[in-house]
Amino acid sequence: MKTLSGAFTRLRAPLSVLAVGGAGAVLLLFVDPNKPGNLLPKCPFNWLTGLNCPACGATRMVHALLHGDVVSAFHFNAVLLALGVPLAVWLFARWTRDKWTGERRSVPKSVGVAVLVVAGVWGVARNLVGI
Repeated sequence: MKTLSGAFTRLRAPLSVLAVGGAGAVLLLFVDPNKPGNLLPKCPFNWLTGLNCPACGATRMVHALLHGDVVSAFHFNAVLLALGVPLAVWLFARWTRDKWTGERRSVPKSVGVAVLVVAGVWGVARNLVGI
């Protein structure tokens, strides 16, 4: 029989990730990444190349979402909002369930391939079109 204290032990990693994500969300609630001179790091890929990586705009997107501005969030990174957020929620829920039940299910390789293809196409398209 599984105990409640055992549940916290099994869920230590997912709860830790949730706590760190919550701390990041609190930071983004008060720090505006759109203002110059903020404390947030810049994208290293963009800094080195001048190009937008597939995740560029993610920090601004999360900031906009935390302030209830879905339209701006979509403008900052449409693909990450439409596909990345649901994928991250699904992966986190699956990982948490696996930790809870003790199962070790692997994510299908097709998911990884799809992520790489979409990221590649989005990364190239957003730089060609200037999104």
